[in-house]
Amino acid sequence: MPSEAETEVSVPVGSDADIIIARQQGRALAEKAGFSGSDLTLVATAISEVARNIVEHARRGEVVLRMIHQGDKRGISIVARDEGPGIDDISLAMQDGYSSGKGLGLGLPGARRLVDEFELESSVGVGTTVRMKKWLNSHRSVAKYR
Repeated sequence: MPSEAETEVSVPVGSDADIIIARQQGRALAEKAGFSGSDLTLVATAISEVARNIVEHARRGEVVLRMIHQGDKRGISIVARDEGPGIDDISLAMQDGYSSGKGLGLGLPGARRLVDEFELESSVGVGTTVRMKKWLNSHRSVAKYR
């Protein structure tokens, strides 16, 4: 069984280069957890989306990646958090096509579709935390917003 140091990685995010590092670290950890093929791409893409939001909207934050086990299920947990401006209207931000910046508006809704569990918590002036889980061999999706 891998040690905790091998099962959790924290990546500070403040630049485009950090997005790439978070994506690579997440892909490597997901591979250790047993993911392969297109599931590795889904995990890496979800990480890219939330890390890019940190860079574009909050400037600084972190992405914490962790191998997880729940009963006989294995997977990866992705937590992206920042102390940025927060999201004023979460339901609007979760609509496809909505963008508060120059993007295509695919970030948060796109990330939500790539994972099995998605939770977004945000307070204006305090920051935003996105928690995602991707389970091996799972096709169930659950989303919560606060």
